[in-house]
Amino acid sequence: MQIQIIPIPAFKDNYIWLVHNGNAGLVIDPGDAQPVISHLKQLGLNLSTILITHHHHDHIGGVSDLLAAYPEAQVFAPKLETFDFIHHAVSEGEHILLPEFELTLEVLDLPGHTLGHVAYLSQSANDSPILFCGDTLFGAGCGRLFEGTPAQMLTSLKKLAALPTETRVYCTHEYTLHNINFALGLEPNNQALLNRHQSTIAQRNQLLPSLPSTIGLELATNPFLRGHSLEIQTSLGLKNASELEVFSITRDMRNHY
Repeated sequence: MQIQIIPIPAFKDNYIWLVHNGNAGLVIDPGDAQPVISHLKQLGLNLSTILITHHHHDHIGGVSDLLAAYPEAQVFAPKLETFDFIHHAVSEGEHILLPEFELTLEVLDLPGHTLGHVAYLSQSANDSPILFCGDTLFGAGCGRLFEGTPAQMLTSLKKLAALPTETRVYCTHEYTLHNINFALGLEPNNQALLNRHQSTIAQRNQLLPSLPSTIGLELATNPFLRGHSLEIQTSLGLKNASELEVFSITRDMRNHY
């Protein structure tokens, strides 16, 4: 059976991504164990793997209970952060082999939201690349800077922006529509953004997730990847400013939107 990737809603706007092959399951950033266990039981799955992108509680709060229920599950988490549960510490340059899912995941270091934040990237010759990026890149947005600097976050975002445009982006919050509304204030004539606004409204009206996105869609609509846009620079009063200046002001404005 080919792998399937489904979102498990948690809290107000989190998604815990469940990857499964009909027998085994893998979850990313399980902040709450209960909905994960419910889905695993409903689908008849055994939990084999947990991936953690960073240490915030809404991403790790369910790990201990999941390990109690599925003690054979292995956990991978960022090397530069501290966790109370047993795990394999990983950082950029390492690869995680998951033969039961026919996946090899490359670890990417993405400091900014937190200093040790990582992402997991699968590149397959037979399918579009898959990116689990936690709270670094969102639909039409990016994560707040709780620990890192604007320069670190911009570097991390540029690393993701350089991935193949067909890369599917699985982030962990349903912020897309709010981010688009913010982005339209900076780039109201961006037709790709206007189109995404309409399609996202339609998805959310049907209670469907706006994710996954793609790197190509983010390059066309995400203001944090579009510091080169003359319209955005004009809206900010920052013509001929550096990418970092544009990013820093945009991130600060989004903090208060």
